[in-house]
Amino acid sequence: MIPDDAIGALGAMLGERLSTGKSDLALHGRSETWHAEMPPDAVCYPRDTEEVSRIVALCARYGVPVIGWGTGTALEGHASAPRGGLTVDFREMAAVLEVRAEDMLVRVQPGCTRGALNTELRATGLMFPVDPGADASLGGMAMTRASGTTAVRYGTMRDQVRALEVVLPDGRVIRTGTLAAKSSAGYDLTGLFVGSEGTLGLVTELTLKLHGQPEAVSAAVCAFPSTEAAIETVILATQMGLRPARIEFVDAATAAILNAHDGGRFEEAPHLLLEFHGSDAAVAEEAERFGDLAAEAGAGGYRWATQAEERTALWTMRHRAYHTILASRPGSTAVVTDVCVPISRMGDAIERARAEIAASPIPGPILGHVGDGNYHAILLVDRGDPAELAAAKRLSDGMVAHALELGGTATGEHGVGLGKLHFMEREHGAAWDVMGAIKRAIDPEGIMNPGKLVRQN
Repeated sequence: MIPDDAIGALGAMLGERLSTGKSDLALHGRSETWHAEMPPDAVCYPRDTEEVSRIVALCARYGVPVIGWGTGTALEGHASAPRGGLTVDFREMAAVLEVRAEDMLVRVQPGCTRGALNTELRATGLMFPVDPGADASLGGMAMTRASGTTAVRYGTMRDQVRALEVVLPDGRVIRTGTLAAKSSAGYDLTGLFVGSEGTLGLVTELTLKLHGQPEAVSAAVCAFPSTEAAIETVILATQMGLRPARIEFVDAATAAILNAHDGGRFEEAPHLLLEFHGSDAAVAEEAERFGDLAAEAGAGGYRWATQAEERTALWTMRHRAYHTILASRPGSTAVVTDVCVPISRMGDAIERARAEIAASPIPGPILGHVGDGNYHAILLVDRGDPAELAAAKRLSDGMVAHALELGGTATGEHGVGLGKLHFMEREHGAAWDVMGAIKRAIDPEGIMNPGKLVRQN
């Protein structure tokens, strides 16, 4: 429990922006997947960096755990509070602070979502490309080093964050990075904080790279005779220098669910969903060349969507796929895998995962970002059935172990949180101890998002 003196001091500072109400606590203890509810003792809603600094300094004085919160869309229990403490919800810090169109940069507060930012940018000819599906907060996306459907062309959050403002565990405020495109001045602290999952400090401002809105956009869907044929087509396209903005894979089980529950028009076969960005001529040429490769691999049902409404419908369906799959088994939750492997081994990884799921009692449709070797199995389990949950965890662990054998990683974009913690030593070896040493150096009292990412004391 947070000491009464600390609650009193926080209440005097924040007034009604400090909550201990049961509904607020429950909301901030939930996960979108299988993780148990772990609510904090209180939730606060700061409005500026100075308030965040004072809040964190007060929590440091009393040894109160501090957990950052964006929109709550993380999937591995990142923002749960296994040791109680104070959740800092950034919904009141959601402004676009400055658009520097000439430098193709923008400054935002951490609670700003990617959707809100792109709405603000609409008239500038610029866009922020990272698209994890959910309308996540940009602060949360930076903390998990998120990516998504467009990473194959534009990169992940690691590639977009130019500078940060961070409140450290003792309340000090530092700035990392600059507005310059490059620097050789000292340690890359920006890179250290991106992906740190709130275990080193709270980000209160981000400077992000922007990209030009493409002149032309075209999307396509095609069915393949096998997973291997789809993956081989992606590899050949990459080797030929084609650069689709999105290359998504859905297996036959996912296609069937999208047909039944979301109005899809897919053959019940493995599919690739693609999008091309560029000039009219470049988009037409790349799409035609990819179509030729797909045809050589036996693909059929090649459908184009050049109208904005058609493209929006396609990608909305793809982004809703997780919740559509959940709805296909009412009352279920999911263990969601997130492995990433060298693209040359992705066919092997998916086929092995499919075979293991087929031999289990757990349904598990597969989809993913094949352009960069990242796939997800949505392992559906009955919330009230421990045996199903245990079986799903075994399947997930087997997929991660296989990915590591192939030179991949336990998590390509969701992050570690609580769910992938037990794989950190296997993936990183002695380097995981170095991460722990960094954590102890910056946060010696261990108050920042405890229980996540690093080895626990």
